[in-house]
Amino acid sequence: MSIRWETPEEFFDMLNLEFSFTLDVAALPGTAKCKSYFTPEINGLKQDWSKDVFWMNPPYGRGQDVYSWVKKAYETAREGGTGIALLPVSGDTKWFHEFCMKANEIRFVRDRLWFSLNGVAQRANHASMVVVFKPVPTVDPKISSISNCRIKKAKRVL
Repeated sequence: MSIRWETPEEFFDMLNLEFSFTLDVAALPGTAKCKSYFTPEINGLKQDWSKDVFWMNPPYGRGQDVYSWVKKAYETAREGGTGIALLPVSGDTKWFHEFCMKANEIRFVRDRLWFSLNGVAQRANHASMVVVFKPVPTVDPKISSISNCRIKKAKRVL
């Protein structure tokens, strides 16, 4: 059984304002972030993303093939596409060094994101980053940090 956590809406909206996404490449019908999306049955890894501004929050965790998703994002950018990948911070992985370190930007998310499962938000057990892939190659990615967009509720004073 696959458990798919939904990207926080406020976080996606912040990035969508900047990039105007046209395609969610790793989605489920109930949690897709764009009108056009690929489900596991369609298999986004086998589709063409190069004519779109794509959003990618791939399945990751034990047993998931993050390498293939990040490789596809990198290669798609070299073919003319632009895309954003929401990924766990994993600086010790092959995919990070082979593809993310050749991306245009890496934005580390301040604090942890709160992903939703069936409408219930839960704090991620890992740090996250946003990797920006554009058609124009770069020597070194621009490194920055961004907000997790979570509004902290004030503590109630009794």
